Amino acid sequence: MTAKPDDQSLIDAFLDGLWLEQGVSDNTLAAYRRDLLAWAAWLAEQGEALLAPGPETLTAWLETRREAGYQLRSNARLLSSLRRFYRWALAEQRIDQDPLAEVRLPRVRPSLPDTLEEAEVERLLEAPDLDTDLGMRDRAMLEVLYGAGLRVSELVGLTTDALNLRQGVVRVRGKGDKDRLVPLGEEALDWVSRYLRTSRGALMRDVTRPALFPGRGDACLTRQAFWHRIKAHARVAGIDRPLSPHTLRHAFATHLLNHGANLRVVQLLLGHSDLSTTQIYTHVAQVRLEALHADHHPRG
Repeated sequence: MTAKPDDQSLIDAFLDGLWLEQGVSDNTLAAYRRDLLAWAAWLAEQGEALLAPGPETLTAWLETRREAGYQLRSNARLLSSLRRFYRWALAEQRIDQDPLAEVRLPRVRPSLPDTLEEAEVERLLEAPDLDTDLGMRDRAMLEVLYGAGLRVSELVGLTTDALNLRQGVVRVRGKGDKDRLVPLGEEALDWVSRYLRTSRGALMRDVTRPALFPGRGDACLTRQAFWHRIKAHARVAGIDRPLSPHTLRHAFATHLLNHGANLRVVQLLLGHSDLSTTQIYTHVAQVRLEALHADHHPRG
């Protein structure tokens, strides 16, 4: 069963307001839509209304999801979506009270992100074949991804006018269409400069197109195509551990902290709006510090 048309209209109104007022990303909006439509469909099956669910209904639904194999983290994210929707409905005077006001979100331990050791990062950066134009492009992309700690979506969306080689920075459009300036570092600048001189023109039919790292048809490379490339380079580098699209971003943050960077600075570089999001990396850094202490302290 699907959500009722009236419920779908309510969800659309909520998402429109969220986009207009807070400028959240398309991916975030899509996640909210999935969660809310699934909840509305469940309520329709139970003969209940989206704006007036009973607390026992929510409990039953969460139990059904648990039996279906959904993890605690997934349910916590879903409850967060529902809570935001009902707070909006309350502010819009569509309901008199928040039906989830007394519902506690499950406590979820922060999971440590998968990352790479510095030596593994070096091997990955050196994996592309520099005798080819695609290899030069990939090397420049990997250097920028690691050197600036970008999200893959931010990386593949870069245009030539976002790059300032003289000042050594790149303008990045992150979540919520918020721009930030990120320093690239000497290595990334050097590789991007070499790529622009030698290979970008050869990869494009029309060099006036804005994509800094073009894929097919002179458009920006897609996230899927880049992910395919990075997995191929990881195999060349002999890296057999599981990777994610955020692996080099995690490595960027972790290695900065390992070398003494301030957490607030890392937050700004990553484009996190909340410091608590960045604090996950302190756990990774702590593990590294404990290992160093055990290896090198005379009483370790």
